Amino acid sequence: MTSGPEPISAEARRALEEELADARAERQTVAATLQDSSDTVGDSADQADELQRADELRRLDARIDDLALRLRQTGTAGPPPTGVVGVGSTVTVRFEDGSQQVLSIGEVAESLDQNLVTADSPLGGALLGHHVGDTVGYDTPGGRENATVVSLGA
Repeated sequence: MTSGPEPISAEARRALEEELADARAERQTVAATLQDSSDTVGDSADQADELQRADELRRLDARIDDLALRLRQTGTAGPPPTGVVGVGSTVTVRFEDGSQQVLSIGEVAESLDQNLVTADSPLGGALLGHHVGDTVGYDTPGGRENATVVSLGA
C-alpha cells in the first residue's frame, strides 16, 4: 500500500461526486438562511440559531473541501489484479469456525449488502494483496480472528 490516496473504482468515484453535489446543495440551503447581522436585531435565541447555522456552514465547507481534494488526488482504478485480492475482487474466505463466505471488496459501502466488505475495514484491509491459500489476521470487537482465502472470482 502507498501512503497517498489509492485509485478508486468508477462506482466509488460516482458516490463521492454525488456526495459532493449533495454537500454543495445543502451548503447553499444553509447559507440562504443566514441573515445579515447588521440588518436584524434579535433575541439571544435568534443569535444562537445563527451561530448554529454558521457552524453547520463551516462543517459543510470542510466536508466539501475534503471531497474535492479526494476526487482531485485519486485516479480511477482499473480492474482488480488477477490472482491477488484487490478493490473490486470477489473472494471466498473460510473463517476459523469452518464457515465460508463469498465477499466483494469495495471502496465505499453504498447499501446494506451483507457480502460487501470495504477496503478500509479490518477484514477488507487484511485481505488486500493476498493470494489463494493465504491466512490473514484481523481485529474484531471480540478479539483477533483469522480467515483463509479459499478462492478468487465469482
